[in-house]
Amino acid sequence: MSGEEGVTVGDALVLEVGPVAHGGHCVARHEGQVVFVRHTLPGEQVRAVVTEIGPGGRFLRADAVEVLVPAPGRVSPPCPWSGPGRCGGCDWQHVELDTQRELKAAVVLEQFTRLAGLDLVAHLGRPVVVEPVPGDQDGLGWRTRVEFAVDETGRPGLRRHRSHDIVPVGDCVIADRRVIGTGVLDRSFTGSAAVDVVAPSVGDTVVVPVPTGPVPLVRERVPLADGDLELGVSARGFWQVHPGAARTFVTTVLDWLAPRPGEKALDLYAGVGLFAAALARRVGPEGVVTAVENDPVATDNARDNLADLSDNLADLSGVEVVRDRVDRAVRRIVRAGGAVDLIVLDPPRTGAGRQVCRDIAGLRPRAIGYVACDPAALARDVGYLAEHGYVLRDLRVFDAFPMTHHLELVAVLDPRPNDVQHPIGASESPSV
Repeated sequence: MSGEEGVTVGDALVLEVGPVAHGGHCVARHEGQVVFVRHTLPGEQVRAVVTEIGPGGRFLRADAVEVLVPAPGRVSPPCPWSGPGRCGGCDWQHVELDTQRELKAAVVLEQFTRLAGLDLVAHLGRPVVVEPVPGDQDGLGWRTRVEFAVDETGRPGLRRHRSHDIVPVGDCVIADRRVIGTGVLDRSFTGSAAVDVVAPSVGDTVVVPVPTGPVPLVRERVPLADGDLELGVSARGFWQVHPGAARTFVTTVLDWLAPRPGEKALDLYAGVGLFAAALARRVGPEGVVTAVENDPVATDNARDNLADLSDNLADLSGVEVVRDRVDRAVRRIVRAGGAVDLIVLDPPRTGAGRQVCRDIAGLRPRAIGYVACDPAALARDVGYLAEHGYVLRDLRVFDAFPMTHHLELVAVLDPRPNDVQHPIGASESPSV
């Protein structure tokens, strides 16, 4: 396949590399055609091999296989399986850690300018800094949940970038050492498509071939100022993979929302009930917390977790877990004329979307806490919420996935000044 300029996959191009872009690559041009280049840095000159032609030849993808002029911040990757044609899990092992965070901040700024129409530095009155999360070792050893692909011989490995090809590896330096300590990479898993390894904060590391029989429940402990939370999570369910992430995000959300006794809160995309549990302790027995989650296993886990919390706190009769799609559940509350004081949402990478943003704004919360793993989705949704009277009060960006282009953001939004909102604590109990 060839592009409009006659370039074909496998061709080598000498490129002057431009700015970083969302997705772990930088932008260059070849005879006017956009090239998304991995394994490079802004300001470098590289020899890059074309790996893919975009639809209609509109752009190229390429890997930098030789650095002709390096940029400051380039280092030798700590992992021998990182680089062009190798494991696709880490985008930026060739980049010094502080420089990685500067690049991630640049991506966040660009996405908010383009999708939300916000100059974040001017809006917040300060620089946007990507903060480290406690619990890794200089960007390594943090990933507590790893899914290894299994090849036809039964050997575990990791996939190449944008490929189903499996690269056999002898280590994964971003994995928690307990994951590698299971010996998973020295074992055979014939007949399995993959193998999950989970190193929870409580109890032993588990190895789960996929497909398999019953999936074990693991325990995760989140230390908070008002006491630890301990939650059960399916070994194949969603949980933050960085050991310091859950505490960091919950603490940030609680500090910004400042829940008060007797308030009513919604936890949307609730997973196993982490934010619901933290909110329930703050709003107390007179408060109401409704957690909405569509995944059946996560919903069951959340019900068990919140039942355990209720037992420990004696009376949390106002806590409810609802299995439903968030868009349907929130629409139903709006149609019933409900209102809430606080909303926390932690949606998947695609974000909440226009309808959910419209409807949560229609519930007139005094504050919205938004946890996001994609800056583009968050910026877009901040724009949607602005259309309905909510403005970004603050934003923090966390390096919860060092050595990769991924990051986590936590935002808080308030009603625009002079917009009418319901009195705190006077809302109707949401009926979902």
